[in-house]
Amino acid sequence: MESIKNMNTEVTIAGVKFKNPVMTASGTFGSGMEYSEFVDLSKLGGVVTKGVAKIPWSGNPTPRIAEVSCGMMNAIGLQNPGIDVFIERDIPFLQQYDTNIIVNICGKTIEDYCEVVEKLADIPIQMMEINISCPNVKEGGIAFGQDPKAVEQITKEVKKCAKQPIIMKLSPNVTDIAVMARAAEAGGADAVSLINTLTGMKIDINRRTFAIANKTAGVSGPAIKPIAVRMVYEVAKAVKIPVIGMGGIVTAEDALEFIMAGATAVAVGTANFINPYATRDIIEGMEIFMKEQNVDDIYQLIGCVK
Repeated sequence: MESIKNMNTEVTIAGVKFKNPVMTASGTFGSGMEYSEFVDLSKLGGVVTKGVAKIPWSGNPTPRIAEVSCGMMNAIGLQNPGIDVFIERDIPFLQQYDTNIIVNICGKTIEDYCEVVEKLADIPIQMMEINISCPNVKEGGIAFGQDPKAVEQITKEVKKCAKQPIIMKLSPNVTDIAVMARAAEAGGADAVSLINTLTGMKIDINRRTFAIANKTAGVSGPAIKPIAVRMVYEVAKAVKIPVIGMGGIVTAEDALEFIMAGATAVAVGTANFINPYATRDIIEGMEIFMKEQNVDDIYQLIGCVK
């Protein structure tokens, strides 16, 4: 589909221009290699990579994926090849495309995160997304993102060692996500993204045990979308930094709900597993909606629902 003339779909987050507000959600797109056979990555606003740590992680024991009504759950455990392999193999692949590269980072301690951030300082990527749903091993395993003081502290420390803008990815497994967003903003975050998966559980009644070896797992997909939209709305009202919305987006209509709730951009995750063309379809669908509604600038829709 040809882009409609004189229609602006470009958004800017922390000085980084995105040709459209659609990116991939971390952990559902690898580094784009497999999907590049289906989708021209240059058509995407950005590619957010799977989480990468300072050393390779083997992840959790299997089974670690299960289907649930209107979605799925996973406890992959952030399996990744480590930052050195990632810099050598994945970044050069993504550099072939005209898209923003956003590297998602995980760690077990603040020092872990900073080590990865420092290694990326001179690598040609546009932004970093910090996954703070990781357990903080020095604080008894509670996720960084579940304690506002920890959110502010990790944001501050990462900002000190980062050359690129930082997106803090918020956990929805909290009492008030707006409090966490404000903590990230206070720590100097350039943007926030939300929501990460919601903690759930599934039981196999025939085996009389957990469907996933880890017992609990992160729920994603359309089942969580209304919760995600509500949280994005609350966060967009609470902070002045840009918000990237995600959680169960399958169609352009879904994406537009997040944008109208106050998200400057959106990320598509689980939908990629059902339809590898999902990101492309959503970008095209948003352009069609704008044309039909005589909207010539995406900014007319961002946060239009007060």
